[in-house]
Amino acid sequence: MAQANSDGRQGNFRLVLRHLESRDLDALYALYRDPEMRKFYPDGTRTLDETKAELDWFLHGHPQHPQLGLWATVERSTGEFLGRCGLLPWHIQDKDEVELAFMIKKERWREGFATEAARGIIQYAQEVLGLRRLVCLVVPGNAASEGVASKLGMSLEYEFTDEFGLSYLYSCALPAK
Repeated sequence: MAQANSDGRQGNFRLVLRHLESRDLDALYALYRDPEMRKFYPDGTRTLDETKAELDWFLHGHPQHPQLGLWATVERSTGEFLGRCGLLPWHIQDKDEVELAFMIKKERWREGFATEAARGIIQYAQEVLGLRRLVCLVVPGNAASEGVASKLGMSLEYEFTDEFGLSYLYSCALPAK
């Protein structure tokens, strides 16, 4: 799908973002079964079967919006699966939104990979999909995700409560390219 680096320069990319593949199941399940990784996800940890169902759902992008979905985040130099990121469609407060989502395994936290992946996705959303707005949904207390959203130029727009509980919606406008 894309390549990403931390400062937007061409070349020297640390990440490759690609469609999830069946071979990613074990690595994805390692993320999803870990309570610390899933602390700020309203549905909590996932079983192997639940992880496989999500992986199957996103193998070729989002089923209703194939240009969206979750992608594997892979370190270019090692081929290591670091997490997953992507664009997810939601209907929030009577409005269609596209969420910028990211999750990097905890052993690699604080290395800038979530921000790098997110910047690559923003570039794709803006230049390929022509999107003019993205949001991040953040559960209260998730300072790391709030920090990434802020680094990306997003600001808190409002808070809302849905069937999963309280969330903060961060947003940013994307200028036309």
